[in-house]
Amino acid sequence: MSLRYSDKPWVKSYDQGVPATVEVPNHPVQHFLEEGARRIPNSPAIVFQGREVSYQELNDTADAIAAGLAANGFKKGDRAVIYMPNLPQFLMIYYGILKAGGIVIATNPLYTERELQHQLKDCGSETVFVLSRYYPLLKKVQKSGETKVKRVIVTYIKDYLPGVKSVLYGLLKEKKAGDRVEVAPGDLTLKDFIAVGKRSPKPNVTVTGDDIALLQYTGGTTGLSKGAIGLHRNLVANALMVSKWITDWEYGRDSLLGAIPLFHSYGMVTAGIFPFCAGGKVIVIPNPRDLHDVLESINKYKPAYFPGVPAMYVGINNHPDVAAGKYDLSSIRACISGSAPLLQETKRKFEELTGGKLVEGYGLTESHVATHANPINGLNPPGSIGLPLPGVEARIVDPVEGEHELPIGGLGELIMRGPTIMAGYWNMPNETAVSLRDGWLYTGDIARMDEQGYFYIEDRKKDLIICGGYNVYPREVEEVLARHPAVLEVTVAGVPDAKRGETVMAWVVKRPGQENVTEKDIIEWSKGELAAYKYPRIIEFRNELPKTTVGKILKRELVREHKEHTGNGSGPREKAAA
Repeated sequence: MSLRYSDKPWVKSYDQGVPATVEVPNHPVQHFLEEGARRIPNSPAIVFQGREVSYQELNDTADAIAAGLAANGFKKGDRAVIYMPNLPQFLMIYYGILKAGGIVIATNPLYTERELQHQLKDCGSETVFVLSRYYPLLKKVQKSGETKVKRVIVTYIKDYLPGVKSVLYGLLKEKKAGDRVEVAPGDLTLKDFIAVGKRSPKPNVTVTGDDIALLQYTGGTTGLSKGAIGLHRNLVANALMVSKWITDWEYGRDSLLGAIPLFHSYGMVTAGIFPFCAGGKVIVIPNPRDLHDVLESINKYKPAYFPGVPAMYVGINNHPDVAAGKYDLSSIRACISGSAPLLQETKRKFEELTGGKLVEGYGLTESHVATHANPINGLNPPGSIGLPLPGVEARIVDPVEGEHELPIGGLGELIMRGPTIMAGYWNMPNETAVSLRDGWLYTGDIARMDEQGYFYIEDRKKDLIICGGYNVYPREVEEVLARHPAVLEVTVAGVPDAKRGETVMAWVVKRPGQENVTEKDIIEWSKGELAAYKYPRIIEFRNELPKTTVGKILKRELVREHKEHTGNGSGPREKAAA
């Protein structure tokens, strides 16, 4: 018989004031925005490059977009794609689609023609909202005849820039950046579309927590990307979980730095829903990789919260202007890091620089999104992803059959259930049956839980390195190498080896001034820190590591390049003596 949530070991480790579970109301995601427009209509909901958009303006614009969709024949359950980076328009369109009873598909702006075509074809959307610079590629895909797209609405970066910046962008940057495009006959600009909506009646639809809000596509690193079905109640639940975890947030007063992509599940919840659930404002950063803009925005707008990814915190830690004291980062009270493992050295230095808390969290596209986090004020054990959030149940089961729960400390597959777990994959019943079993989401992550209820991800099932019969978990090796004074960034993976089957390889970015450090230096140093079967036999130095748009290091790309360089056989033997 399942234990009550209050009996779970992790509940005792929660910060004071965090409840064991959350009550999830049966209202749609847009309720948070509508409530904000009622309670704090004139407060800023969005800040973008100096331009403020109030709760009332955001809600009214979303209403107009919803009415414009309905006027064009859009019905409840229809899909609509948002194809743009972080802009105020993204949030306006997002809530407009939901208000019309529609299903949002947020597309990665960096997709190739093939990837874009697959997603548009798979979701079956007839409507796409697109930033002007991506309009030519969209039209090319549309003309292929492989999709159902027939309604295209184009927006421009300058549309929501403040007055002078908008004029200067149009004069000096728009053409060079590829943003100045002519809209083809039959397509509309967003400004014209909103004008139509303002003259049209609101859609006559009722949306509840059980309706589909979102198809969030996975990264597709193991094949074709899959659309995880997110119900309104999944997203509402996760926003409420995060709001309960951050116990000192003040409704109508606090702000959050939106420097993670809104098209990604992590950014969509933490920067696109949670701020409005909590009556805050989100400072929208159009290009999260632009550290200058990130630092300037922190310095100017003083956000209290800064969800991000490890690569971003590493960049700030090592930015010369930060070291020189050019920026005031003291407004930051807390950051939840996701999408990739947070190394302890990154955490230590960032907290030293800002005086705030940087804690690691965990989640999946299929869980919409966060399921675990370390307490903001409580214990943060090294290497832990933290505790299950209120309302989340988690277990460690045997990694083969997945049927037997392991004792505390046992190493197996992490499975979860709770109000945020997806309803399944869009049009993929077989894949859904593999991932969802009896209400439990099987994550594919190898993990353990300690006696206090903290969880530790040792690695992905498929990332496990088997060296001569011994299991090596890359994260352990990464944590050790990150402590070397010459290492700025590092990732570890297994590569083919004729003698051992696989061997441990590390890709390293050196710190400035450490140019003379050699492969042998790091290997010899690591011998004193790791068991003989764990230390890396191969080190490759790089100027930078390839990453996804949310900062996740592309290990498979590095392994592929290594295999191509060494041949497609078993690869090199060990390069250093044991």
